[in-house]
Amino acid sequence: MKVAAIGDAHLGRSYYPATTPEGVNQRERDFEVSFETAVDLALDQSPDLVVWLGDVFDHPRPTYRSFRVAQRALSRVRAHGVAAVVITGNHDTPRLPGTGSPYSALADAFPEFHFAHRLAYERFDLPGLAVHAVPQMLTVEATLEALDAADHNRSLDRSNLLLTHPRVTQVEPHYADINEIEVDAGLLRADLVLLGHYHFHTRVAERIWYAGSTDTFSFADDPDKAKGIVVLDTDTGACRHVPLTGQRPLVTLETVTAIGLSPAEVRDLVMARVAAVPDGAVARLYIEGVDPEAYRLLDMEEIRAVSSAALHLKLEPTFSDTAVSVELPDLASLPAQWERYLENQDLTGLDRARLARMGQDYLARAVEAS
Repeated sequence: MKVAAIGDAHLGRSYYPATTPEGVNQRERDFEVSFETAVDLALDQSPDLVVWLGDVFDHPRPTYRSFRVAQRALSRVRAHGVAAVVITGNHDTPRLPGTGSPYSALADAFPEFHFAHRLAYERFDLPGLAVHAVPQMLTVEATLEALDAADHNRSLDRSNLLLTHPRVTQVEPHYADINEIEVDAGLLRADLVLLGHYHFHTRVAERIWYAGSTDTFSFADDPDKAKGIVVLDTDTGACRHVPLTGQRPLVTLETVTAIGLSPAEVRDLVMARVAAVPDGAVARLYIEGVDPEAYRLLDMEEIRAVSSAALHLKLEPTFSDTAVSVELPDLASLPAQWERYLENQDLTGLDRARLARMGQDYLARAVEAS
């Protein structure tokens, strides 16, 4: 059986103030287009099965706009007469059981497809293939129990494909994320395993792969690594990555090393760098060792005019000759610091657990965006 797998699409995610002529956040629209293109690319492979590996939505309560993008995509899969299996991820799983899921509505609208979104392991039997779906759980313990159930329910007369959405300890993360479930790859026991969550296509171990995301959402996603879909042959165990093309570039311009330079020299180098921004790109420019006064004298309006071809440009200065050295906290430690901060606060009448979760979510998003 040929399986076309689509990883994280994060429909509804938006960055930067630029909008389309219709008033939609431009980056949100970029991610929609990438997902739509990924679905078409998957169907172009003439698959027997299409799987979505979680985080199709960026939130457990997507907008109507995001929901319709996913709904139209499933309609295209239906029109091709292809089977589909969908699991949830850490971003699009409700934090509290019983509050409902966007996938419930999709499951009602597409009863011929298989959805694993109820915080429970599910097995779906297809011709020659048993699909073991472990969606996002609320705890590590529940995840381990579901993976154990998948192991014990393996078929003896057909191939077993495990679909799940964890952070695997054997793959080094590039940033912290909200509601991550971390497991060892040795617990992913099946003939073949396809994973969502990690945004780069990666071979974790023999017959275990991350599909990768459908777009580069931030610089933390390593823009130099191609995004796309994977195609898995369950008969041979061969898995290949099919990259998407035409996506908006995220570029890091050549660094300006400003140590010892005059304000005029810093200005000239900065202007030369920003003038080279590719059309429509999201760009960043590091300015290292710049004198604070020289940086203050930069004309930001002039910089914006010269870099007008970019969708977004961000300057990243580090200053020299500062009187006080400030040690910033490690970004990865911020959620723990937030919990310690709350311990010393008087939160009478407030939901302490909810505040802790909200703070952790916001901090994880900030780390990811950085």
